[in-house]
Formats: sequence, structure tokens, C-alpha cells
Amino acid sequence: MADAHALAHEIADAYAHRREIAVPPSARDGGLDLATAYAVEAQLVRLRSAAGQRTLGRKVGFANKAMWRALKLDTLVWAHIYDDTVRYAKHDRAELPLGRMYSPKIEPEIVFRLNGPLEEGVTDAIAVLERVEWLALGFEIIDCVFPGWTFTPADFVASYGLHAGLVVGTPLLISGANRAALAEHLPAFTVTLSKNGVVAAEGSGKNSLRSPALSLGELASAIARQPGVQPLAAGELISSGTLTESQPIAVGETWTAEIEGLDVPALTVRTVD
Repeated sequence: MADAHALAHEIADAYAHRREIAVPPSARDGGLDLATAYAVEAQLVRLRSAAGQRTLGRKVGFANKAMWRALKLDTLVWAHIYDDTVRYAKHDRAELPLGRMYSPKIEPEIVFRLNGPLEEGVTDAIAVLERVEWLALGFEIIDCVFPGWTFTPADFVASYGLHAGLVVGTPLLISGANRAALAEHLPAFTVTLSKNGVVAAEGSGKNSLRSPALSLGELASAIARQPGVQPLAAGELISSGTLTESQPIAVGETWTAEIEGLDVPALTVRTVD
């Protein structure tokens, strides 16, 4: 069985020095199960805390039930996000430094900020949104140190959930006046992701577990399956799963996500070294 402490240090070192890990943990003798992967993820939180960073929330991965069947998952997977990886776009535009990343990609996602705790078992979209202060369009930046972006869900969890950054656009406040309408629109909106003005990918809200709100509810239940893990709490930011296929990014590019069917502005990032 993998040593969670040693593996956390290996993975942290690989990301810190932009160094490939030739053999993913799951492909080594003894493999890597999800329970151990979450122990590695918890150790990574402790390492970052000791270095002065704090967690701001969580991100989800594999928010697609067809993938669950193929990968023999019972639920989505998740990892923490941090105060040194999250930035808010000013007027929905931001610069995104890539110099410390190894092989980055970009994903448009819906980001939620919780106004209270969210426990397991909340499966109705309106009820989930009652725990949400606001939502925004965001860019989740992912980075992988495994060859060819080949990894299992356990490798994903044990490597920060591939989380390298989160850019958050202008928030849309949620209240009793718009909650029901948002629950209806979240599965149906469409998104276009463009690189330098040319469409690179398209998607919709249903790509995140049929609705980003339902993905958020499922995250609460997934967290509850891990012993000793704190449930979702007020103030947490949640990046709820990609809306399109992830796209590789490089320095000197301009990426824009535009949504139709949801009252949030377009979000643009310019990649820099």
C-alpha cells in the first residue's frame, strides 16, 4: 500500500519543480486506492498550511455519471483549493501566470460561494441553492505531471485534484427572487470557450452532473463518505465541474468563455509567463 506521507511529498515536489512523475501512483506495485488518495490529499493540505496557505473551498472532478460507470466510481471526486490559487477577475478580465505550471489546461466552470453548511443528502437543485450566496462563471486551471495526462481518479485526488488555479468572474447573487429560475436554467445554459477569438470548445450546464447545482449537492455527499473530513461550510468556494472538454493553454493566449441562458458576463483571461 502507498505511503500517504511520502507520496504527498513526492507530488508536492514534482509540482513545485515542474517535474514529471513517470509512473503514476496507481500504476505502481500495490496501486493506489481512493481512501489512500484522500489521505494524500489531506497531507497536501497540511503541507500547504505549514507553508502559510489556507484552503478556500473545494473542486470536483469526474462530474459525469457515464464516466463513473467506466471507472467504477460511486460518486464524484474532489480536492481543496487555496488562497494562493484563487483570483478574482477585475471587470471580468484577468492575467493568468503559467510560469510555475507543467502542462496546464483550462476549463470553464460554475463557481459557487456557500452561505451556510451543506450536508449530504440534499438532492433538489432549489434546496441546494438555498445554501448558496452567489454563483459566477469561472476558469478552473488544471495541471498534470503524469505522462500524457494519463491518470486514474485516485491519481487525480492525490495530485491536488490537478488544481493549479481558479479565476472567478462577477458574482450573481442568489435570493428567493431568482432561486427557482436559476435551478431551471443551470442544466440548460450553453457555454462557448474561445481561444484568440476562435471557438475551441462548446458545452452546457448539463455536462456538470446534469446541473452544476446537482454537482454541488453530490459533492456534499461525496465528502461525507470520507471519515474525518469537514463538511461543506459557509464561505467555501466550490468549482463544480467542467462544462466543456479541457483545453491545453500556453503563454500569450487570450481565452474567453461566454454563456447563453444564464445572467453572468463573459470571462476573459490572458495567459502570461
